[in-house]
Amino acid sequence: MANKPPYTITEKAADYLAKIVETVTRLEYGTEFKRDIRLHRENRVKTIHSSLAIEGNALTLGEVTAVIEGKRVAGKQTEIKEVKNAYEAYDKIMTFDPYSVGDFLKAHELMTEGLLEESGKFRSEDVGVFADDVAVHIGARPQFVPDLVDDLFDWAKESELHPVLKSAIMHFEIEIIHPFADGNGRMGRLWQTLLLAKWNEVFAWIPMELILYRNRPEYYRAIEDARSANDSGGFIEFTLSAVLNSIIDQAQHQERHEEKHQVELTVTQRNILNALEDGTLSRKDIFAKIGISSDTRAFKRHIGPLLSRGLIKMTVPDKPNSKLQKYRLTDSGRAAIR
Repeated sequence: MANKPPYTITEKAADYLAKIVETVTRLEYGTEFKRDIRLHRENRVKTIHSSLAIEGNALTLGEVTAVIEGKRVAGKQTEIKEVKNAYEAYDKIMTFDPYSVGDFLKAHELMTEGLLEESGKFRSEDVGVFADDVAVHIGARPQFVPDLVDDLFDWAKESELHPVLKSAIMHFEIEIIHPFADGNGRMGRLWQTLLLAKWNEVFAWIPMELILYRNRPEYYRAIEDARSANDSGGFIEFTLSAVLNSIIDQAQHQERHEEKHQVELTVTQRNILNALEDGTLSRKDIFAKIGISSDTRAFKRHIGPLLSRGLIKMTVPDKPNSKLQKYRLTDSGRAAIR
């Protein structure tokens, strides 16, 4: 097996992971997020604006929106080009294999085309990150970069670590290797989003980068602290916190939107809650107990809203379609039938 990057999975990181799994399941199956195309578009713009703004792009969210819509914007041509390139890269995100170095280079070419001489290529010279002319980080020597990237991608492909944890480690290691002359931060964030989206496609439309942008000092500090410790554990904690907060933001937004159209519990929904009062039941058992047919349409109509409102929860949230899946009442569900 390829060399394992230095990392520690802390109790806090494990707790974040459990909450991410539970919250993204609620978002995916308990709300209309997957079908909200308008929100997807808005989030994609926020992703691009935030990731570029972290690197110093001065275009506002409104200007980024205008560029993507093909409108004229009074700004630096390089910054406008960065927006167009980032849009192309994120637009193709689900076509990339997260464990393919070739796709990694293709994505970098999309991200930096027309902006960088070595676009889509590993750098040929030394590069560093500087603050006030002081070197904060010096990337790997250029002759070692291809092998380091190959080793990282081989490890990621072979590792059985949960994809959410793996995505944070990949993000950090890309920053540490600094494989490109420019665009390393953008690529680290893109690749974390890619790994998350390959685990659950809703992440293709969740602007994790917005949380990182809002917390830039903490983001930089997490990278620096992990670099100094030669262990990405602290960075894993920080980015998983950002992932969780981004999902919570989306879930709360969606739930507030849907509350406006929410009606009282139907007779069938109330019967489902009553059926679950004595313990956990499978979907089949729930519908058998209340005497109606168990099919996908019935699930979306009757059980989906109960999940969305947090009145019931899955017993196996990490595998929504598991044959062992059952449902149980939450405290809110019990209160609703009192």
